[in-house]
Amino acid sequence: MFKLSEIKELIKLVDQTSVQELEIENEGARLAIRKPGRTEVVNVQTAPAPATYVPAAAPAAAPAPAAAAAPAPAEAPKKEADDREGLHAIVSPMVGTFYRAPSPDAPSFVNKGDKVTEKTVVCILEAMKLMNPLEAEVRGEIVDILVENGQLVEFGQPLFLVKPE
Repeated sequence: MFKLSEIKELIKLVDQTSVQELEIENEGARLAIRKPGRTEVVNVQTAPAPATYVPAAAPAAAPAPAAAAAPAPAEAPKKEADDREGLHAIVSPMVGTFYRAPSPDAPSFVNKGDKVTEKTVVCILEAMKLMNPLEAEVRGEIVDILVENGQLVEFGQPLFLVKPE
């Protein structure tokens, strides 16, 4: 069963992100939060199942008329794509708050230029008052940190770029 404080925290996290739907099953309880303009909470008893996250499909954008589209410089996107080619993205496995250090007065887990291994902790993600360490899962060098300390991140959002060895 879900505690009211957990449900409130999940609603707050969904409201602060572009996530449109969140479904979780845990210990015989199912919780669904949907955001089609307002947040709806459903808490129903079901068979026990592990906690899961189901991201909602993003609505398809209507194609822009060809006459209204301004030609974009082709070199800038190509150069950025070339710079990031061959890099591994460490992505967020959950919705939560990103922290670069274990505490506000501690040094960051990693910085640009640092070497990491598969087991190197690169950050902490806080979700529902739980601190979850995130490991690099790749050996290489941190070339970019894509989010700010204390920023709310979404499931699948790239956090770091690593040049694999």
